[in-house]
Amino acid sequence: MSTLPGDLRYTLRAFRRDPGFAAFAILIAGLGIGASVTVFSVVNTMLLRPLPFDRPGRLVWIANHQSAGLSGQTTQVGHMLDLRERSQSLEAVSGYFAFYGVGDTMLTGRGEPERLNAVPVSDNFFQLLGVRPEIGRTFTADEVKVNGPKAVILSHGLWARRFASDPAIVGSLLTLNDEAVTVIGVMPASFDFGSVFAPGTHFDMYSPFPLAPETNRWGNTMAMIGRLKPGVTVAHAEAETKTIAAQLMREHPERNSFEGFLTPLADHVNGRMRLAVWVLAGAVAAVMLIVCANLSNLLLARTAARQKEIAIRTALGAGRRRLLAQMLTEGLVLSCSGAALGTAIALAGTRALAHLDAVNVPLLASVGVDVRVLAFALTLALTAGVVFGLAPAFATPESALHDALKDASRGSTVRRTWVRHALVVAEVAFACVLVVGAGLLLRSFVRVLDVDLGFRPLQAVTVRVDPDSAYPTRDQKLAYFSDVLRRVREIPGVEGAGITDALPLGKNRTWGARAKGVTYPNGRGPSAFPRMISDGYFAAMGIPIKAGRDVAADDGPTSDPVMVVNETMARTVWPGQDPIGKVVLGACAPERRVVGVVADVKHLALELGSGNEMYIPLRQCGDLPSSDLVVRATLGEAQSVAAIRAALAPIVHNIGGNEFRPLQTLVDRSVSPRRFTLLMLGGFAVFALVLASLGIYALISYSVSQRTQEIGIRMALGASAGDLQAQIVAQTLTLAVIGIALGGAASWLLGRSASGLLYGVTPADPVTFGAMVVVLTVVAAVAGWLPARRASRIDPLVALRAE
Repeated sequence: MSTLPGDLRYTLRAFRRDPGFAAFAILIAGLGIGASVTVFSVVNTMLLRPLPFDRPGRLVWIANHQSAGLSGQTTQVGHMLDLRERSQSLEAVSGYFAFYGVGDTMLTGRGEPERLNAVPVSDNFFQLLGVRPEIGRTFTADEVKVNGPKAVILSHGLWARRFASDPAIVGSLLTLNDEAVTVIGVMPASFDFGSVFAPGTHFDMYSPFPLAPETNRWGNTMAMIGRLKPGVTVAHAEAETKTIAAQLMREHPERNSFEGFLTPLADHVNGRMRLAVWVLAGAVAAVMLIVCANLSNLLLARTAARQKEIAIRTALGAGRRRLLAQMLTEGLVLSCSGAALGTAIALAGTRALAHLDAVNVPLLASVGVDVRVLAFALTLALTAGVVFGLAPAFATPESALHDALKDASRGSTVRRTWVRHALVVAEVAFACVLVVGAGLLLRSFVRVLDVDLGFRPLQAVTVRVDPDSAYPTRDQKLAYFSDVLRRVREIPGVEGAGITDALPLGKNRTWGARAKGVTYPNGRGPSAFPRMISDGYFAAMGIPIKAGRDVAADDGPTSDPVMVVNETMARTVWPGQDPIGKVVLGACAPERRVVGVVADVKHLALELGSGNEMYIPLRQCGDLPSSDLVVRATLGEAQSVAAIRAALAPIVHNIGGNEFRPLQTLVDRSVSPRRFTLLMLGGFAVFALVLASLGIYALISYSVSQRTQEIGIRMALGASAGDLQAQIVAQTLTLAVIGIALGGAASWLLGRSASGLLYGVTPADPVTFGAMVVVLTVVAAVAGWLPARRASRIDPLVALRAE
C-alpha cells in the first residue's frame, strides 16, 4: 500500500503518453461493464430482489386449476370466502377481480376527459400485501359492500400526472363513468400493480370489489393471493387447500369446480421470464470474458513493447512482486475507469428499460441501479482489472526480464504468442455462442410472426365505444351499437366494421360448451373462449368464414339463439360430424344453435393453439363489460382515426385520439417478451463480433510487426504479395476454425438447456449454425486480411534495415 501513490502516478503518466491506448481500453471495458451491469439490474429486479411487499416470501398465488385461461386460474367468490374462513395454513386470503377492463373508467369533469385503467380489489388486498397508502386510507367495510359508498384509491402516477400531487385530492369527488366517486387515498410510488400482476399495463386507480352472493353468481372471477402463517410451507398449505376444495365441492355442487394449486407469488410473477433472464446473464458473462481477453491481448502487446523498460527496472532493483503491483495498478485503473463509464451507460440503459411500457415483461418498470447493482459493478471492475492486469505478468517468465537486456527473449515471445492465440480462440468461441443464441432466438421470433393469426391486423384500428349513461336500457344500448356501426360503415374507404367485448390476445375467460345429447365423464364437459360480437366483426377482423353463415344484424333478443364456432371447437366437440345445426347448452341461453364455422384465431398467445372458441351475437347477451369497435379501411391510420372520430362525435362523447390503436399493437404486445430477449441478446452478439474482430486484428497486426524483418527477407527472395497475404489469412482462419469448433460444441449444449425459449426450431438448427460459421469466418478473414494487406506492401529494404 505504501507504493500505491507512486504506482498510480506512474500509471497516469504512462497513459498520458499513450492516450489512444488508454481511451480504447477504457471504452471497451466501459461497454462491457455497462452491458453487464444493465443486465444484472434486470436479474436483480426479477430474480434476486424480493417483491416490493411486506415479507414477500410468505405470499402465494392460489390458482383454481392448472390451465392457461383466466377462468381456470380464478375462483368464485364463495370458494374464496370459505377458504379464508377454514384454512389453518393461510394467515390471510385476498384477491382482485381478474376480468378488469383496460380503459373501462372514463374520467370527466376535471380537464380533458381521459379513459383510465382501474382494478377492483377485495377488502383486505392492500393489508395482505403489507402496502399502505402514501396519503389517505384503504377501503372501509361499508365501501366494499354491494351498492356501498363509491370510493377509489389513486395510483401515485395518476396523482402526480393529473392532480399535480395535490394532497387535498383525498376527500374530493371525481366523476367516473358519470358517477360521483370519493378519493380516499393515494398509493405510494413503490406500489405498481401492473408491473407485478399485469406486465405491460399501467393502472390508475383501485376500486373496492364486493365479496357477496351477487358477485359469487358471476362465476370464476377472483385472482387469489394468500399469506402463509409463519413456519408453514407452500406444500403443506397446498395440501390443506386441496382438502378444503374437495370439501367445498361436496357441500356446494352448484358452484364451479375448485381444486387449489399454490405457488410462491414470486414464481408466478417471474416464472415465465426466468429462463430468458438467465440466458441474458450468461450472454453478458460471455461478453465480459471477451472484454477481458481483448484487454489482456492489448496489455500483452503493450508489455512486449515495454520489455526492455521492465528489464531495466528489474536490474535497478525492482522485484517481480513490485512489477506485478505496477501491472495490477494499471489494470485496475483501466477497469475502474471503464466501470465509471459503464455505470453511466447502465443508468441510461435501465432508465430506458423501465420506460418500455409496451413490453409485457414483469417488474421491468422497477428496473434500476441500486446499492446491490453498484456493488456488482465495483466487484466486476476489480475482478476484470485483476484478470487482464495480471495476465501479461504471468505470461512473461522472470527469465525473460533478464533476456530482454540481451535481446534474447525469443522464448518469452513464443510464450506470449501462444497466450495471445489462446485468448483470440476464446474470443471467437464466446462470440460463436452469442451469435448462435441470437440466431436461434431470431429464427424462433420469425417463426412466431409467421404463424397464422387467423385474422389480419394490418389496415385495422380499434377504439372503445362503451355506451354512457345516456343509454340506460338494453334496447337503447343495442340501438346505440347499430348507430355506431352505421355511421362508421358510411365512411368512404371503410371495408368492414364490427364490435366485440374481447379482442384477440387479450381476455381469455372460458365458459362451458357442452354439446346437447352428449354425456361427459364425471359431468365435466368441454369449455370454450366466448366472444360477444356484432355483425360485420369477422369482416373487420379479416377472419375467414369456413362454413355456414356470419352473425347477422337480425340475430337479436327475440330471434333464435345462435352462435358461430371455430374449426377447433367444431372438430373437438363434434368429431367427424357437421357442426352446423348442432346445439350447445348454456352460453347466455338454455340452448344455442351453431350456424357457422370460422377459422381458428390466436387468442391466448402466438405460440399456443387456438382452443375452442365460440362467437355469440352481442344482441342476444346481456350488457357487455367492454365494447371495442374494429374498423378495417383502405385509408391511412391517421386518416382513418380522424374520419372515425368525426363520424362518431355526435354519439360517442369524449373520445380522444389516443384511444385509437392499430390492431397490430395486440400482436406486438404479445411477442414483446421475445422481442425484448432477442434485442438484448442480439446486441450482445453484435458487440461480441466487434470485439472478436478487434482481437483478431490486434493479434495479426502485432504478429506482422514482430515479423517485419522476416517478411522483408521473404519478399527480397521473391515471395509475392499474394503469397504473404494468403499465409497470414490462413493463420487467422486456423485460429477462427478452432474457436468456431469449440464454440459450436458449447452452443449446441447450451442451446439444449435453453430450448424452452425456442419455437419452431431445434437447438441444433443447421441454418443457424451454418450462418454462424459463415459470419465468423468472414469476420475473421477480413480482420486478418487488413494487416496482411499492409504487410504485403512493406518495402524489403526498409524491412531489412528495421531493428
